[in-house]
Amino acid sequence: MLLLDYLQHRRECRFKQDERASRIAALSAYKTPFSALDRDIISRPIEELVRDVQADAGRAADLLRTYTKVALNAHDKTNCVTEVLVKDAEKWIKDGSINFKGSLAGIPVSLKDTIDVKGYDSSVGMTRNVLSPKAEDGAMTRLLKDIGAVPYVKTNVPITLLSFESANDVWGRSTNPYNPKYTPGGSTGGEGALLALGGRIGIGSDVAGSDGVPAVYSPMARTMNDLTYFTRAVLERGTWNYDPSCHPMPWRSDVVKEYRDKKRLRVGVFRTDGVIDPSPACKRALDMTEAALRRAGHQIVEIDPPSPYEGLYLASRLLCADGLATVDNFFRTGEWNDRGAAQMRFYAKLPRFVNPTSTQEYWALIARREAYKRGWFEMWDRAGLDFIIAPPNATPAVPHNGMHDAVSSCAYTFLFNLIDYSAGVIPVTHVDRAKDRLPRDFNIGKLNGIARGAYKLYNADEMHGLPVGVQVIGRRLEEEKVLTLMERVEDALGEDKFRLLEVD
Repeated sequence: MLLLDYLQHRRECRFKQDERASRIAALSAYKTPFSALDRDIISRPIEELVRDVQADAGRAADLLRTYTKVALNAHDKTNCVTEVLVKDAEKWIKDGSINFKGSLAGIPVSLKDTIDVKGYDSSVGMTRNVLSPKAEDGAMTRLLKDIGAVPYVKTNVPITLLSFESANDVWGRSTNPYNPKYTPGGSTGGEGALLALGGRIGIGSDVAGSDGVPAVYSPMARTMNDLTYFTRAVLERGTWNYDPSCHPMPWRSDVVKEYRDKKRLRVGVFRTDGVIDPSPACKRALDMTEAALRRAGHQIVEIDPPSPYEGLYLASRLLCADGLATVDNFFRTGEWNDRGAAQMRFYAKLPRFVNPTSTQEYWALIARREAYKRGWFEMWDRAGLDFIIAPPNATPAVPHNGMHDAVSSCAYTFLFNLIDYSAGVIPVTHVDRAKDRLPRDFNIGKLNGIARGAYKLYNADEMHGLPVGVQVIGRRLEEEKVLTLMERVEDALGEDKFRLLEVD
């Protein structure tokens, strides 16, 4: 039985890869060099493209053509695409499935592989989920079509979604657009790779940094203008009309105005999680941001938050409270697992005195989490902060298979998910082999075991050119505020602002 299960797993992997190749081969009309029209579309603000389509629905086909070229080019370079929806997208444009009077009229949007689209698998990189096309669009897909967006591809993820890499047996390994030896991040890594190479808007999901990490490893949205416009469009439509778990909170323009107009902001700096200090490249990005904000006249304050280690402990224990049994149920015999996720599975299966999972113990962890959240709330009030800046990760992108050593380096993003704070990531600069070397007196042997794992992978020479960035953090349900403050940070950086990859 085990052998048969393994052979079935391999057959289904081949089927999905052959299916993808066939769908890409059918798009020969899109495999032409970028035209002047394509480059014009790529360079224009999203709101201008929307107005064009609202005035003439026929322009939607031009946008789909351009961004399909972008996706195919990105996939050739990084293996970022999973399901290819383009032929159906052509039909949706013609048959009235898309609302071309909506606020995202005609804008092609790529989707993380987890998001349901009628007629397509949501495999999440596991063969137990293939050959099971969805009977209906998921909530996000329906919302997107209702405001005029055109879903056109789905993108790669790590198996289990518990990794900053994006690789699995079904779709293979995605690579970083800046350096193929490195990961694009995860779990929304394929999305990050596509957007770095010219995609317009992408949809992901985040548990421990699944959007935040790809946003710095290989940026998620290409411009703050696009990100803000898209978020406003989605909230104005009303996510709560599609998903009962969403808060009924429309876009708050008054919050945007307040934080655009505020002359002097009070900015807290979260320099280290106390477990893994940021590497020289990541520290430099934080220092550049701090210096830019000072030059712009804003007030920088040191903060004394509750123990980040306590936060990482609670987040990890709650995430793995079932011993990862839910994840285990999806594995087939012989199915490859990400080394970082495999390490988490190992620790989750240790004896109960190491890893309690009873209902009583679970609720005790919940109580500790709520007390921890209260600690952050009180610290923020005492400090009188507008927002916090922090590294998104201790190191730049990890090399492939690096999560075995760096699996616990997620605290910088995981922490703010635990306390349910709004956070965004801005790429700031690139690793520089001259500026970002480890000090001559650096001794990895003096680090704690978790930090040693991360720093084993840090090499400024090999990482030269990889993006590094900064997190901008607000409090709970402050998305409009955080987006506005991200714009303020980017404006403060001025000429030092991050340079995007050219679309070629």
